Amino acid sequence: MDDTLAQPRPPLPPFTLETATEKVRLAEDGWTSRDPGKVALAYTPDSVWRNRAEFVNGRAAIVAFLARKWQRELDYRLIKELWAFRDNRIAVRFAYEWHDDSGNWFRSYGNENWEFGEGGLMQKRFACINDAPISEADRRFRWPLGRRPDEHMSLAELGM
Repeated sequence: MDDTLAQPRPPLPPFTLETATEKVRLAEDGWTSRDPGKVALAYTPDSVWRNRAEFVNGRAAIVAFLARKWQRELDYRLIKELWAFRDNRIAVRFAYEWHDDSGNWFRSYGNENWEFGEGGLMQKRFACINDAPISEADRRFRWPLGRRPDEHMSLAELGM
């Protein structure tokens, strides 16, 4: 395995409000890249996930999971928001919008609990997610694909 995969990923635990907030935005930015290989580098090689009812273990499985996800969830736009933190753990709430290959739009809401190793890589991720069908006109995340603009409203500001 490439040695760069083991390098620290700041910010590192224990987290402060500032560093936890930064870690959440970095995670959001990674996921909105929709690049499974890039996203997987934020996780330990033996990372353990529960995503909805699916259990994912290790980077190779994370890459495969994310590739399947983004083949199905088209025009994916995401906002993550810090909910709580302590030591090496962060709780996040999020919402993302996407459509399927038939043009049906959804807003998915959820919560994630994250646990990090000393080097700042996520070693555990537990996600609970619900999908709500929406019309195209009800979309609230309309920035161009990619990173959410800094000036875009947060979930709290959107009343979500």
